[in-house]
Amino acid sequence: WPSSKTDVSVLNEKFRAAELNKQKIKNSFCSSILFACKEIFFFKEHKLSISLMSYMKNTSCVCTVKHLLSALTCVEKWVCANIILLLREENTVPFMVRYRKEMINHLDADAVRDVQIVYEELCSLAKKTNSVIQTLKKDGVLTPELEKTMRSCRSTDELDHVYSPYKKGSKLTKARRAKALGLEAAASALINAPQTLDLSTWVQPATQGLSSLKEVTTGVEHILADMIAKDPETLTYVKTALKEKEQDKSGSKKAGAEHGKPKDIEKFHLYFEFTCNIQRIQPHQTLAINRGESLKILTVKVNIPDRVKSDFTWWCVNNRWRPKSMAKEEHKAIIMNAVDDSYKRLILPFLTRSYRTKLTSAAEKESIAMFVRNLRQRLLVCPVRGCVIMGVDPGFRHGCKLAILSPTSQIIHTDVLYLHNAGQQREAEKLRHLMTKYSCTKVVIGNGTACRETETFFADLIARRFFHPLDVSYCITNEAGASIYSVSPEAVKEMPDLDPNLRSAVSIGRRVQDPLGELVKIDPKHLGIGTYQHDVSAGALKAALEGVVQECVSFVGVDINICSEILMSSQKLSKGGNIYNPFSYSPAATVTGKAATKKCKGKTGVKTADSLNPLDQTCIHPESYSVAQRFLSLVDGSVDQIGSAVLKHCVESKIKTNSVEELARVVDSTPETLKIIIDGLTQPPGFDIRQNFGQPDFKRGIVSISDLQPGTVLTGRVDNTTLFGSFVDIGVGRSGLIHKSKITLDKLPVSQRRRSLALGPGERVEVRVLNVDSQRGRISLDLIRVLQ
Repeated sequence: WPSSKTDVSVLNEKFRAAELNKQKIKNSFCSSILFACKEIFFFKEHKLSISLMSYMKNTSCVCTVKHLLSALTCVEKWVCANIILLLREENTVPFMVRYRKEMINHLDADAVRDVQIVYEELCSLAKKTNSVIQTLKKDGVLTPELEKTMRSCRSTDELDHVYSPYKKGSKLTKARRAKALGLEAAASALINAPQTLDLSTWVQPATQGLSSLKEVTTGVEHILADMIAKDPETLTYVKTALKEKEQDKSGSKKAGAEHGKPKDIEKFHLYFEFTCNIQRIQPHQTLAINRGESLKILTVKVNIPDRVKSDFTWWCVNNRWRPKSMAKEEHKAIIMNAVDDSYKRLILPFLTRSYRTKLTSAAEKESIAMFVRNLRQRLLVCPVRGCVIMGVDPGFRHGCKLAILSPTSQIIHTDVLYLHNAGQQREAEKLRHLMTKYSCTKVVIGNGTACRETETFFADLIARRFFHPLDVSYCITNEAGASIYSVSPEAVKEMPDLDPNLRSAVSIGRRVQDPLGELVKIDPKHLGIGTYQHDVSAGALKAALEGVVQECVSFVGVDINICSEILMSSQKLSKGGNIYNPFSYSPAATVTGKAATKKCKGKTGVKTADSLNPLDQTCIHPESYSVAQRFLSLVDGSVDQIGSAVLKHCVESKIKTNSVEELARVVDSTPETLKIIIDGLTQPPGFDIRQNFGQPDFKRGIVSISDLQPGTVLTGRVDNTTLFGSFVDIGVGRSGLIHKSKITLDKLPVSQRRRSLALGPGERVEVRVLNVDSQRGRISLDLIRVLQ
């Protein structure tokens, strides 16, 4: 460590260089940016002797949350600072992404949410650390050294490791028993002044634990072992040493089989005697292994290379825990025994727990990210409007439940037809009567039990022109969660007089008419939009999915004349001036429920007008209404012309002669805000951002799985995306799987070449059949391209 001003400047350069290596920093959860930097170069400098906290104090280095957040998320410091400010003002992610683009440097919702999650983790760690310290202080066991160690913890795992022996109800550890006998001073002397230490003077024949030199020596070893295991520098060293060994392919995670229920064992046969380097294990493998372990079907062990122990022991004995002056051989032996005991009894279990926790945390985050992406794309499927739709909940014994819905999703008629029993012709005639009576040309069939048979029934009637002169077509939709919703309090309140089975048919039809409006009524984890939803943190999953629902509702808007109460409540007001309903997507709407901003610190509130304002029908935020009025005056337009071709022409002409940047300065605004205002003023009435997204595929005939051959090229729509690949509906009654190894960057549009935006539900793709297993109902596909 620095012994002169020159050394300090050199070290400063190292910190600046370390800050650039964000990838390594990102892989560590740090309570201090300095500790994160230390992890990068600490072990290249074996002669360091004072702590980083001392260096921070000596050089007046200020470590703020924004620096740490930037390091952990790879987002610029100024952006992190702005996001922290916006979060503290209770602004939501959709608000930031739409109305504060310049403050967040145009980050998308997922990136902002990542920063938010890490920030909340940092706050949680800081809060927990302070709480633990206060508890220990109250119990009278807090020492300056213990407090320093706790404030140096970089994760909740480390904090728990240090705190666990002091929890109420915990048995006294070997180290605490030795300290209670007064041996802590002897342990300290062994490291700091071994030449003054004579352990025989500590022997007290009448006291258990001190009755012999051997007991005294053992007590000192236990104290030293505890000190070594709780020391931040020691923990950092062993983790770094382990990382270096991992790169040599030495670290692995092994799963073995245990006896369990026969029906469960088959699901985990891939993981019997499974071994994988922890750097290469996939998130879905981690979650599957965790599930197998919780079911007592698998036993799991993290194998740590022996070379880590030998390297760690050498460093401890010759560096970090080397006596500060000459020590006798028996004293060196005590230190060696303490290091060995600390590694085997304390550090090794901690490392195992730490790795399992990190692997699980990373897998959960990846799984939740998959849910988030899938849910967003499911919610933003383009609605099918302007026609009467029949929703069909197929079934055998209890018949097919039908619900005929108006273009505005109102229930016109419900019925039950037994399409798969005797008397099919009679039921077909009844079906034709209903469709003719209500001019219904679109049929939506749920993909549950009897789906394939119901599809065959309709396809046969269509092929025989049974519904002529109506041009009838049908589509299959995912009915996941419909039955759960049908018996929910919300469904009972909305459709009190309907049988739950008929409510399911209504839900199935509405999922095509307005996916967003219907799917927000259902708990996202029941929508079949990912995998391992029961193996990830319920709280984290719920928060992430609720955030996406809010985001989608915010960007699409609602028509308060026909929307449900649940859809309205999905758009939460925030103290920071969040929108309530950006704009109405229905031409029939008279007003949207957009609320003005509330007054808060550092902001100017906007009052809600008593009369209707045409700007309420746009995506323009109330805080920018005055800017919009100035811009309208600048282009010689008025609010009555919003969405008209005349106003659009005036705006385009103005932009051709003056840039958006120049116009923004004239109206005293920012270019980003002005772009939103221009969009809001020029978008036609009833504009829906989902119109550029794909609709469900309606068809008139079916293809059987037996018709498929390897090499066949088909088009389909992604039904679900998992951590190991994407399932595609190719119209044969069984989804095919594109393994993730087949989803390569060159096959994706440029805009989707980020891992988190690969493929998601609703996307149309062109695929090639690789293999068909008719007996098991499995179809392997290769991705050719994404259809735009």
